[in-house]
Amino acid sequence: MTITFITGANKGLGRETACRLVGLGHTVLVGARDPEQGAAAAEALGARFVRIDVTDDASVAAAAADVAAHEGRIDVLINNAGISGPHGDPAELTGADALGVFDVNVFGVIRTTTAFLPLLRRSPDPVVVNVSSGMGSFAVTHDPARVESSVVSPLYTASKSALTMLTTQYAKALKDIRVNAVDPGYTATDLNAHSGPQTVTEGTDAIVRLATEPSDAGTGRFVDRNGPVAW
Repeated sequence: MTITFITGANKGLGRETACRLVGLGHTVLVGARDPEQGAAAAEALGARFVRIDVTDDASVAAAAADVAAHEGRIDVLINNAGISGPHGDPAELTGADALGVFDVNVFGVIRTTTAFLPLLRRSPDPVVVNVSSGMGSFAVTHDPARVESSVVSPLYTASKSALTMLTTQYAKALKDIRVNAVDPGYTATDLNAHSGPQTVTEGTDAIVRLATEPSDAGTGRFVDRNGPVAW
């Protein structure tokens, strides 16, 4: 049975991904920072809750130790936890703002991936899925036909661009693990005050596909629910 660990899985895209993968027969571990919300989500979904704060080294290490003690391995790591940070006038941004966004969206992925690599390497077909965004694509954000081109969100876009590049570097370096990035699309979640036109089910289509595709599907890719995303 495939064992899947998802960060930020108590709500939004993470929770819907967990729900769909449980339905497909995965053993799902709901990673979340808030113990009450995480435990409630896991119970409702038929999953197991593991507390993790991706901004805290000790918390991430404890989560990996918890999984090592209970499941012994994972087959799929979905780095989903993310924040949007401040939008609008770049003149008002601070270094602390940038550190806060990158700490979750980029450094959190590094912390979690590093801690869980030993568990992934116990799998016969290890997979890492990084939930990035079309907002981090140079091509998409410069295409006037795309809604992403009209949004000013310097830190979120920069962090997701960094995450996509990080994904390609991991894919090159970790030859034994399939590492890909996904753009969920503009989906109605708390991250955008539920303004997105896509449902969370539509937003998780590509995540679920990457988490369930065959071992020869490829690594170092950036995809959405319709196929490859331009860098």
